Amino acid sequence: MQQQITPYLTFNGHAKEAIEFYKTVLDAEVTDLQTFGETKFETPPELDHRILHARLQKGPILLMFSDNFSGEDAQVGSQISLVMELKDEEEIKRIYHSFCEEGTIFMELQDTFWGATFAKVKDKFGITWDLNLQK
Repeated sequence: MQQQITPYLTFNGHAKEAIEFYKTVLDAEVTDLQTFGETKFETPPELDHRILHARLQKGPILLMFSDNFSGEDAQVGSQISLVMELKDEEEIKRIYHSFCEEGTIFMELQDTFWGATFAKVKDKFGITWDLNLQK
């Protein structure tokens, strides 16, 4: 692993409001913010203003945010996933396959438009993981 595991918070269209709230409460800085409309990721036009990805940082503390776009609402209490930044192809494949055993695949391991190999899976204990290998 490249760093600590990072919480990723998902919202039903109000990520921007949540980011502003946590920014104020934590006296943190928005270090990255991108809407669906600003990317080449194909989504319906009504999602253009929603947050695809944002980062909020205060010293070594990092939170990541997005609005849900899967068609299903993120359920309160389960709208968090854990991001794991991995060091190489071997590591991401090993962890991905381990989590898939008795788990649920939300997004198969694949190369992405943001220049990473990525997968989203729920393990057998119900924990959702975002596995990312930046290239």
